[in-house]
Amino acid sequence: MKTIILSFFTFFSTFHFAQEKEGILGDFNGDGKSEYAYTKVNDCSDECDGKCETVIYFSDKNIKPFTISPAKNGTLYNLKDLNNDGKDDIGFYPDWCTSCWHPLYVYTLKKDKWEPLVSPISTHCSQWEDEKFPIKKDPKKKGYVIIMTSVWKDDDIKIISKSVKIN
Repeated sequence: MKTIILSFFTFFSTFHFAQEKEGILGDFNGDGKSEYAYTKVNDCSDECDGKCETVIYFSDKNIKPFTISPAKNGTLYNLKDLNNDGKDDIGFYPDWCTSCWHPLYVYTLKKDKWEPLVSPISTHCSQWEDEKFPIKKDPKKKGYVIIMTSVWKDDDIKIISKSVKIN
């Protein structure tokens, strides 16, 4: 009976946490347990005045939060394990008040610090509308990812892709 009650409270707590904070679920520290990543915006008006920092927090308090600036919140992505280190990597696509050009930031946890896995990937909203996600594992080359980026070329926005070595 204690097991059933404990299971119920564990499930309810996780469900309640998920409802309270929008975020993503993943194994970001490689311990085999899932944790939530979620965001909180600091000092940013509707017009993007102020510091406009977005902090990414984790339900496991042993995983240190990190800050992206400028960002008026944004969208988190669980990119799974791009670099084969046994931990899910995080993508963050920031919101902003102007322009359709935004980078996708890609981070991996090394030891206890979040570090960029690749340079920020320049994207235009048309790339997202065309469902051309900016990063994925290269199925033909181990240790590589395919990056799709938006570029301005010949008076138009083009999407180019390239295979990039990581690690």
